Parts: sequence; C-alpha cells; structure tokens
Amino acid sequence: MAETEAKETKYTARCPDCGSTRLIKDFNRAETVCLDCGLVIKKDIVDRGPEWRAFDLDQKNNRARTGAPSTFTIHDKGLSTMIDWRDRDIYGKDISSGSRSQIYRLRKWQKRIRVNDAAERNLSFALVELNRLCSNLRLPNTIKEDAAVVYRNALDAGLIRGRSIESVTAAAVYAACRKAGIPRTLNEIEEVSHVSRKEIGRSYRFISFQLQLELAPTNPVSYIPRFSSKLGLSPKVQRRAVEILQQAFKAGLTSGKGPMGTSAAALYIASIQEGERRTQKEVAEVAMVTEVTVRNRYKEFEKKLGLEVDV
Repeated sequence: MAETEAKETKYTARCPDCGSTRLIKDFNRAETVCLDCGLVIKKDIVDRGPEWRAFDLDQKNNRARTGAPSTFTIHDKGLSTMIDWRDRDIYGKDISSGSRSQIYRLRKWQKRIRVNDAAERNLSFALVELNRLCSNLRLPNTIKEDAAVVYRNALDAGLIRGRSIESVTAAAVYAACRKAGIPRTLNEIEEVSHVSRKEIGRSYRFISFQLQLELAPTNPVSYIPRFSSKLGLSPKVQRRAVEILQQAFKAGLTSGKGPMGTSAAALYIASIQEGERRTQKEVAEVAMVTEVTVRNRYKEFEKKLGLEVDV
C-alpha cells in the first residue's frame, strides 16, 4: 500500500489481532488498516475532507464553500446573512428596476431582524466603537476578540447600566491589552476615545473587580522598546535601561510607582550613561508623564542604586 494513498494517524486503539497501535486510514479504499499485520479493522469510513484540490491560497479561497469563521467582534458573531448594498446579482449584473424596491425592503427588514432588542443594539454600537479604538491603536485581531469577550461578559452581568458605552468599551480594550502584555496606557486610550482617562480607569476597576479579571501589574520593561524607539535611542541604551529596571525591582523601588514614570526615568539615566543624552522634557513627553515624575524617579534611582549620572 503506497503511503501517498494513506494518511497515518495516532490512535489510542490497538489492532485486535496483533495489538499494534500503528493504524492508518486509507481513504482510497475507505478502510482503517493495521500497518503491521494488514488486518482491516474498519471499513466504509467517511472522508470528511474536501472533495476538491487546491494548489495555492487563491484556489483554496475560491473553491471553499464555507463562510468566514464566527467572531465575537460582531454582535451576531457573523452568523447572520448580509444583503449587499449594491443592486447587483451574483454575476455582477444590475438588478432590474422592478426588483430593486423588493430588495430594498428585504435589506431594511434584514437590518431590523439582526438587532431586535436593547441588549443587541447596545452590543452592536459597542463593538463598532471597539473596532474603531483597536484600529486607531493599531492593535491585532486577538486583542479585538479578547476585548469583545470582556464587554460581552460585562453586558451579561448587567455592569453597563449607569455607565457610558464608550467608557466600558475603552476599559475592555485596556483590560485586553493588560491581559496580552501589550503596553498601552490609559492616556493613549483616552486620546482615541471620547471619554476621559479618569472615567476609563473607573470603569476598568469596576469591571475587573466584578468579573474577577486576574491581571498582573504592568511591567515597566514592556514600555522600554516603544519609548526608546520614539526617542531614537540605540539598542545599547535599551539594554542599559532594562538593567536599571531589574536593579530597581530587586531593591523594591518599583512597588507602588507608575510603570510609565519608572521606565521613563530608567531611559533617561541610560541615555546619559551611554552618551545619547535626552532631556527630561523629551522623555516625559514620550512617556506621557510630567517632568517632575521623571525627575523624582531618576533621583530616587540615582540615590538608592548608587548610579553615577553626569547631569
């Protein structure tokens, strides 16, 4: 039997004749066969793969007869039918004027059926806002999915009542970023949303407590690559900043301190030590903190870690 005609799979079952676990499925003969003794263990098996072949991605996409996978970023998970806004048939030809009014009514009722209660209207609006936030923040689709799940859980738990949809949506995005370890600050989310940083933080603390989201504190090291890239610093400065932060962790200097200010102070010290000096104002603007914060953290590191900084 040619191995090209059979697909070898891992089975927990054994051959009843010789006890071998080397079983294969021969889809050309629709049989499950033992490779050692040749016993046909099962016949008339079903091949659940496609009956067509594809030699590249375009052929695979064109010949597949299934739709897009379900997603949490659409209020109905993408499982409902969409009637296109263009008045054309499946062949791309214009629909006759007599049928256009009927298509218009079908399209209108389809939109009404897709959103048929207050909860779905809330979810529909929130997920559009969520997609806008993630696009402006250049976040991957995995973050969109996680944020949509957080918002759906908050909606099911009745946590949206009394709070704006925008603030809870922004809080869900922030929670998803924290969960995935992608550094996005509340200030950055505030810039692309329509609510204040204070309101986003309040909604985030509330839903994370009510939904019992187990999110680790933000690591200041995760901000170093992005901040140093904006400042035009070399990898040597980045490595030195990470070393300073590791020393600060061991000394307990990061506990209770904002991660942005801590990473900004480490970058400021590293830029001076490695001869790529940046001012406190430049570092503070990139990290979205005040110059006073950078100065306080820098002086604390310099004093307690015994760093030599030639200001």
